[in-house]
Amino acid sequence: MARSTPVKKALRSLTWLVIIMAALAGLNTAASVLAANSKDDTNEWFAGASWVPELALDLQGGTQLTLAAQNTEGGSVTSQQLSQAVNIIRQRINATGVSESQINTQGTNNIVVSIPGKPDKATIDRIEAAAKLTFRPVLYTEAATNTAVGGDGKTASPTPYSPPASLDATPSTKPTNGSDLSQVTPALQDLYTNYNCAAPDDVTTAPDDEPLVTCDQDGAAKYILGPVEVSGAGISNATSGLATDSQGATTGQWAVNLTFSGKSSDDFRDVTSRLVKLPSPQNQFAIVLDGTVITAPASNAAITNGKAQITGNFTAESSKTLADQLKYGALPINFQVQSNENISATLGTAQLVGGLVAGLIGLILVVIYSIIQYRALAFVTVLSLGVAAVLTYLVIAIMSWRVDYRLSLAGVAGLIVAIGITADSFIVYFERIRDELRDGRGLESAVESGWKRALRTILASDSINFLAAVVLYVLAVSDVKGFAFTLLLTTLIDVVVVVLFTHPMMQLIARSRFFGEGHKFSGLDPSALGAVYRGRAQFRAPVVDGKRQRSAGEAQRRQTIAERKAQQASGDNGSTPDGKDD
Repeated sequence: MARSTPVKKALRSLTWLVIIMAALAGLNTAASVLAANSKDDTNEWFAGASWVPELALDLQGGTQLTLAAQNTEGGSVTSQQLSQAVNIIRQRINATGVSESQINTQGTNNIVVSIPGKPDKATIDRIEAAAKLTFRPVLYTEAATNTAVGGDGKTASPTPYSPPASLDATPSTKPTNGSDLSQVTPALQDLYTNYNCAAPDDVTTAPDDEPLVTCDQDGAAKYILGPVEVSGAGISNATSGLATDSQGATTGQWAVNLTFSGKSSDDFRDVTSRLVKLPSPQNQFAIVLDGTVITAPASNAAITNGKAQITGNFTAESSKTLADQLKYGALPINFQVQSNENISATLGTAQLVGGLVAGLIGLILVVIYSIIQYRALAFVTVLSLGVAAVLTYLVIAIMSWRVDYRLSLAGVAGLIVAIGITADSFIVYFERIRDELRDGRGLESAVESGWKRALRTILASDSINFLAAVVLYVLAVSDVKGFAFTLLLTTLIDVVVVVLFTHPMMQLIARSRFFGEGHKFSGLDPSALGAVYRGRAQFRAPVVDGKRQRSAGEAQRRQTIAERKAQQASGDNGSTPDGKDD
C-alpha cells in the first residue's frame, strides 16, 4: 500500500489541475454564450465575453478624442487646471474599466485621449463632462470616520464612531431636510445592502436632488447620502498645512483648509449648524467628486465664517492630494470635442505576428534542447509547456472581458520570457532527479527525493521573478506594466504547473518499464549518467567495454580522499577495499 501512495498523490494533483482548467474553460464558455445571446449590454458581468483576448492600443488601434478645455467663468485655462483635468479624466476612464488608455496634454488648452477599440457613447460622454464636486449629508454608513470639520480656526479632534441606529424601513413622512432618514426607502436600503464597491455603478451623473448610494475612492466603504446641499463650485481656495489651535500654536497634525465664498458659504453654515447636533454618522458631511466619496468628515462646530478645516490621520502628501482634489475637483471647465477619429495601431498586426513567431521559435528551441539533453523525458517538458500555455490563455481571455485587460506587445514579450522561466523549472527538477540517480537511488526514490530539493530552488527562483514583476508594475510606465503583469501572471502559473502536473507526471512515469528500467533513450539511464556511487568507499566498476570512460571519470571525481586512499590500497580500481569485485 505504501508504494501506491505516490501514485495516488499524483492522480489527485492531476485531478485538481483538470478541475481548474475545466472551471476556467467553463466560465469563459458560459460567459461567451450569454454575451452572444444577450440583446443588450445591461449585464456588465459578462458583457463583451469572448474567447479572443482583447488587444491594447499599440496592436489594435482605437479612438482618439481631442478635447479643448474652456473656462466657464471666462479667462484662460491655467496649466494647473489642465493638469488636474487630465487626472480627473484618467480617473473616469479607469472607473469604466478601460485599460491601456493614453491621456496627454496638447498645447495650452487641449487634452488628447486615446482609447483602445471603440468606446461606447456613455464612455465618451463621461470623458467630455465637466468635473462635479458636491457636498452631501451622510444618512447611513458602516465606515468609521477619522477626520473632522472645524471652524473659526479651531482644530477639531476626530469624532468617535458608534454604530447608527437601525433605519426606519417604512418612511411615511415627507423629508424636512437633507439629513432626514425618511428619505431612506426600503428600495434604497436594499440597494445599499447589495451594493458592491468592487464593481460600483456609474454614478457620475446622479441627480443632485435625490439620495445616492455610492462608495469611497478606495472602495473600502459605502454610504447612503442625502441630496446635494452645497456645491463645490463655491470653494474659493483649498490648502494643506499644519493645523493650529485657538492660540495659533501648531498641533503637529496635517490639515486641509477650505474657504467658501458667496452662497456656498451661507449654505455650508446652515448645513453644519444642523449636522453638529446629530449623532454619528448623520453628523458627517460627504465630499463627493463625480459621484464618489473623497472623504466624509464629521462636523463638530457650525462653520459661520466660510472657513473650515479638515484634520485627521493625514500626512503631508495625503493632505496636499485632498486639497488639490477640493481645489480643482470643481473645475470651472468644460470640454468641447475638437475631433473624434479612429486611429490605427501604432505597431499593428505585423508586430504581433512577429512577436508570436519569436515565441514559437523560442518554444521550438526549448523542445530541441530538451530532446538532445533529456531524450524521451522531453515529452514531459512539451506537455508541461502546453498545460502552461492553456492556463495562461484561459486566464488572459477571462481577464479581457472581466477586468478589461488588454494584451500589448510588451505583454507578448512577457509571455515569451515565460517560456524560459517555465523551462528553467523543469530543468532544475530533472537535474535533481539525475543527481539522485548518480547517487545510486532507484528512479521512484530519485523522483521523490529530487522533488524535495528542486521545489525549494524553484520557489526561490519564482519568488525573485514575482518580486521583480511587482516592482516593475508599481513603478514603471504603462508599456512596461504590460510586460510586468504577464511576467507576474506566468510566474504564478509556472508554480501551479510544476506542482500539479510536472511532478505528478514524473511520479507516474517512474513506475513505467521504459523509464523505470533506465532505457538508454529515456534520459534517465543510470549508467549513462555515471551512477557509480553505492555508499561509503563502495564503487562498482564503471568501465565495461571502453565506452564508459565518462562514468569512470565520474567515479574518480566523486571520491573523497579517504575513499581514494582505500581504493589505492586495494590495488585495483575496479575492486572494493576487501579485494572483491563489486
